[in-house]
Amino acid sequence: QVQVVESGGGLVQAGGSLRLSCAASGLTFSSNTVTWVRQAPGKEREFVAAISLSGANTDYADSVKGRFTISRDNAKNTVYLQMNSLKPEDTAVYYCAARRTLLSSTTYRTTGGYDYWGQGTQVTVSS
Repeated sequence: QVQVVESGGGLVQAGGSLRLSCAASGLTFSSNTVTWVRQAPGKEREFVAAISLSGANTDYADSVKGRFTISRDNAKNTVYLQMNSLKPEDTAVYYCAARRTLLSSTTYRTTGGYDYWGQGTQVTVSS
């Protein structure tokens, strides 16, 4: 059974940091490109960051570029999202999504069309 589980969310003050983890089981994570997507209350889901199969290629939304870092450890079947200099507008439920691909350098900015999704983890940034 495939499981994708996010963790690491919580409440933090503006300017603080959090590290989210996305752990997969039941699938070969290294065959999946992974994307972090977030959804704030009353808003549509939006792309945050993505990483290619090996981790060599990454992509970020303009709103988080320079503050967030996505990385992966395929030996641990885990993808991370290091979030620094957090702002109240970063408050959202953060989801990890994975998509099987044979393209080693590909990343996806879409908010749908993934093969696997986690249940989400809440990030709340207070001002």
